[in-house]
Amino acid sequence: MSQSIVGHGLDIVDIDHFSILMKEPARNFLDRYFSDEELLASGGGVTRIQKLAGRFAVKAAIMKALSVGWGNGISFTDVEVVTLESGAPTVKLKRQLAILEEERSISKWFVSVSHTHAVAIASVIAISEI
Repeated sequence: MSQSIVGHGLDIVDIDHFSILMKEPARNFLDRYFSDEELLASGGGVTRIQKLAGRFAVKAAIMKALSVGWGNGISFTDVEVVTLESGAPTVKLKRQLAILEEERSISKWFVSVSHTHAVAIASVIAISEI
């Protein structure tokens, strides 16, 4: 069986700008962007904002790989970033995005995310096995 690249997405998030989400009153709406599991996995402390910004970048990169935007029935929580036991990130897609994933025969996502104190960056590649 061979693999084919179906899509690629790349996104970068400015940490200072993103940190606005962590301040009142915006913090009360974090559940519009992240699942409970994502918020728990981001932990606490000084790197929490960086980790959440990285997850946000993954969500935006997934949208780019699928050539869709937010709205029209697609929300930020339709992409859930999950950490595997190995420590590698992956994604679970929900609702319309899961339908697109199936329609495009996407069987695997390669997800890479990194952050510094200033920026978070994510790259995703959608793979179809044919």
